[in-house]
Amino acid sequence: MNQKKIAIVGAGLCGSLMAVYFAKKGMRVDVFEYRKDLRLLDGSGGRSINMALSHRGIEALKKVDLFDRIKPHMIPMKGRFVHLQDGQTSFQPYGTQKDHVIYSISRKTLNEVLLDAAQEYASIHLHFEKKCTDYDVKTKKIMFEDQVSHQMLNKQYDYVFGTDGAFSKIRQAMMKTDRFNYSQDYIPQGYKELCIPAGKAGSFLMEKEVLHIWPRKKFMLIALPNTDGSFTVTLFLDFEGEPGFDDLTTKESVTAFLKREFPDAYNLMNNVEEQFFENPTSSLATIRCYPWNVENYALILGDAAHAVVPFFGQGMNASFEDVQLFFEQVQQHDLDVAIKTFSSLRKKDADAIATMALENFIEMRDSVSDPTYLQRRKIAQELERNDPERFKSRYTMVSFTSIPYAQVYQKGIENQKIIDEILANQNNSR
Repeated sequence: MNQKKIAIVGAGLCGSLMAVYFAKKGMRVDVFEYRKDLRLLDGSGGRSINMALSHRGIEALKKVDLFDRIKPHMIPMKGRFVHLQDGQTSFQPYGTQKDHVIYSISRKTLNEVLLDAAQEYASIHLHFEKKCTDYDVKTKKIMFEDQVSHQMLNKQYDYVFGTDGAFSKIRQAMMKTDRFNYSQDYIPQGYKELCIPAGKAGSFLMEKEVLHIWPRKKFMLIALPNTDGSFTVTLFLDFEGEPGFDDLTTKESVTAFLKREFPDAYNLMNNVEEQFFENPTSSLATIRCYPWNVENYALILGDAAHAVVPFFGQGMNASFEDVQLFFEQVQQHDLDVAIKTFSSLRKKDADAIATMALENFIEMRDSVSDPTYLQRRKIAQELERNDPERFKSRYTMVSFTSIPYAQVYQKGIENQKIIDEILANQNNSR
């Protein structure tokens, strides 16, 4: 078999997993990453929301025997632990079954494990500090700038896969081709990471196996557990307005805001004002584009093709599922056919999870404390518990099954109608 030259641009979660999939098929691949090898760096720099690993991502990892390596770094989260402003708390389980849990894991730790796995294959060659500056879709040449020597490098490959994130250089090159559709939509909110430290001897200062959430209508705080006893805390807040990130410009204003809105969380954080100003404020966008390929030799996957906001915990899981489904197409056909057909098969699902992620933001910041939402949720869980084959909630379908996202979205609309009828009957019988 003639070995074709394959390049993956981006050695993040999606790219490093994809490299392992190629290696499992006996194919040689070069992986290029503009950053330094993160395994040699300390800390995350306050730029990464903790990952919530669920069914789709787990299945993709299992296909290449990587899930068992990830397990020791995960903490199960059985549901949302809601902190109301008046100090009351409540627990909302994610599903109706014991195995309906999602898992908190550090993005950096997960990426390190995947890179370690990739490096074990002689057929995978990792190239760090090589920044992709352009890709010529006609000549198939990729241009890189060496971040150490600043020399420009030209590389030519038979196949190029862009897994280089929401601001993908491979996608930017594709945008110059005819009939390429692209949209980028920012939400008004940004996010900033903070931290609740571990207690004595690595103990947890809050309930461990849950996702903590402080819903405040227009904004919210969440906290995910880490294996060292700490919690990664993320504040989602408008960039502008009051309250807004542009309004919180002094330590005094930050202290007053956090004490007023999240007093229990504030009391557990050390040096939170310093964290607030040291860590960046990052934006959140939904990116849609089509097609994801150039003929039969270039393809983008993951955030490069369909970046979503993080409120359904599916960005990483969808990216991992991309890789799994793509290689299922490779297995059924071949590499050329899979590249040409993948985006047409996957696009509707990417659009569906993008929409559901935006809708889930409203649920998390607002609805989880609303009595009507809680009533509807109770009905949904009773229906699912009594007849799980006929009724599954949208959350269950997204997080605990491999049902295509587009089907999940449609079934979710049908579920709402069923619950509407039950509520109407209950109100009429009173």
